[in-house]
Amino acid sequence: MMPVSPFSRQRRLALSAALLPILSTSLRAVAADTLPPALRIAAVSRTGPSGKTQFAGSSALVAEQGWLAAELGKLGVKLEWVPVTTNSVAVQVNEAFANKSIDFAQYGDLPSIIANASGLSTQLVVPGGSMNNTYLVVPANSNARSIKDLKGKKIALHRGRPWEFPFSRLLAANGMTQKDVRILNLNPQAGASAVASGSADAFFTLSDAFLLEDKKVGKIIWSSKQAPQNWKMRAEVWGDSAFLKKHPQLAQLVATAYVKAHQSAIGDNGRENYLRHEVAAGQSRSLVEREWEGDNTNWNARWAPLFTPELRAHYAAGAAYAHQARLIGRPLDTSKLYAPQFVEQALAQLKLQNLWASR
Repeated sequence: MMPVSPFSRQRRLALSAALLPILSTSLRAVAADTLPPALRIAAVSRTGPSGKTQFAGSSALVAEQGWLAAELGKLGVKLEWVPVTTNSVAVQVNEAFANKSIDFAQYGDLPSIIANASGLSTQLVVPGGSMNNTYLVVPANSNARSIKDLKGKKIALHRGRPWEFPFSRLLAANGMTQKDVRILNLNPQAGASAVASGSADAFFTLSDAFLLEDKKVGKIIWSSKQAPQNWKMRAEVWGDSAFLKKHPQLAQLVATAYVKAHQSAIGDNGRENYLRHEVAAGQSRSLVEREWEGDNTNWNARWAPLFTPELRAHYAAGAAYAHQARLIGRPLDTSKLYAPQFVEQALAQLKLQNLWASR
């Protein structure tokens, strides 16, 4: 082989230098072609006192921080928030996942189970951030003091919503099943009206129970505040499985953004800042404070984005209940519902591996 002359080497170096900008531009164009123009996250929204749409939960913190929007913007991807209303979150989110109009959603555990058993493929990306309590409310003039006093009575409950699972646990703990009561399948607004008017003997719901007490038309006779932790209603960040596989870089940004939001929630003034967002989204300060008062869930533990054995047991039990209650037509293997790699990388990148380890 003949040696390369200095002149030839110089020509090659010059040619390589000339091609570098073209190659770089070409690679950026290819990357742009493979990334979606927008990343879409569905989150519960309410109309705040200002008349503007405000997001609830940790999604509100992610939106406020702006980090996710900025990082996506660097890649030429726009962040789009998709509002869903509180009275039909499960239906709206599952339909949106089905028609591919969203990529992620922050919503409840039981609807997620129903979605996957019905043929959709989503995975839990970021756990934690919401462990809401549930409440059993009776009319203000009722003599009922416990669920046992409601045998054979009419109870308003919105079937398929996340709080149905805690209701089933309350029944089971008292040696009862849904066959021991008469279920009125009503959304929360209709359920509240039914118990207020006396057309229902009880109503199982979330913290809107306090509003019935404030109006003196209902009284709370049980709450999950002192019940076992796995009786809490969970609402967490889920992602479309195909999107997670096709765009792991973007999924990582989403996971990191939510972990950062969880970190801020347990930091200095984090609780007060979260409360401020809930109030801005239309919740009364008194209602939110009463929801937290006397709760046996540690504030820091509430925000732990960890895939614990307890979390996996919660979803396995939820899937078993959904099948037994005929909310789903076939058993669901919940071991395939988790995508922990994104949180694991986020905790490592942010050096937060030990932040929730002892919570």
